[in-house]
Amino acid sequence: MLFRAFWRVLALCALCWAVGSHADGEIWRLPSRPGAEVSVFWLPATSPAFASVVLFPGGGGGFGRVVNGLPDSENFLVRIAAPLAQAGLNVAIFGRASDHGALDYPDRVTDWHLADIHQVLAAVRQRAPGPLWLMGTSRGTVSAAAAAIQEGAAIDGLVLTSSVVGDKPGALPGQALARIRVPTLLMHHQHDACTVCQPERVPALLPALSQAPVKALWWIDGGGPPSGNICGPLHWHGFIGQDAELARRLAGWMRQPRATP
Repeated sequence: MLFRAFWRVLALCALCWAVGSHADGEIWRLPSRPGAEVSVFWLPATSPAFASVVLFPGGGGGFGRVVNGLPDSENFLVRIAAPLAQAGLNVAIFGRASDHGALDYPDRVTDWHLADIHQVLAAVRQRAPGPLWLMGTSRGTVSAAAAAIQEGAAIDGLVLTSSVVGDKPGALPGQALARIRVPTLLMHHQHDACTVCQPERVPALLPALSQAPVKALWWIDGGGPPSGNICGPLHWHGFIGQDAELARRLAGWMRQPRATP
């Protein structure tokens, strides 16, 4: 009874969040579950927005510290947040829950994590009505796919980059991808050497997305030079050296989803 009452109050008070302003964006701290809140970095489009997108970084999640108005994480999606905003997207970067630390693979398919995501999507819709997309990279693809399955027609599209296809909890081949009914783009670097994101296992995701009205797979080459961990953001896995170009291409596909690049 108390839990149901909490959700009723939360629904009536979707604007009851703490906001910390920065030069370019804001940090939201949204009530998500009893006794918990989730952080979000919000960066509005620099021109009239054609859509909003919620980004799910990889690794343990989060967006790092905010320095000079922008998050300082090296994650691919955090790096392209500003270029996406310049391309006409309102950007919300999903952070971390106050009652949990770094997100491991199993965390990303739990009821509590999906409840947090649901509240973030509601807040984004209230701030910026219009089309709403999800975009995940690496471990963030586990969250983005699970949320797309849960939210159904409440979202308008899905982008999955450096997808987790190896033997991990929540890996995409084990999720109910046939329940995703929105345009879906897969983007993967040909030289991704991360052991849970093997390029040769990615094409099998396309037929699994059997109900997606439009679906595409982009193979990325070039960029660099890669450095650090092969599963890290500065290697091929993180599309290093191609941020501006890929942000432009991704935004273009989201404006007009199509089966070919």
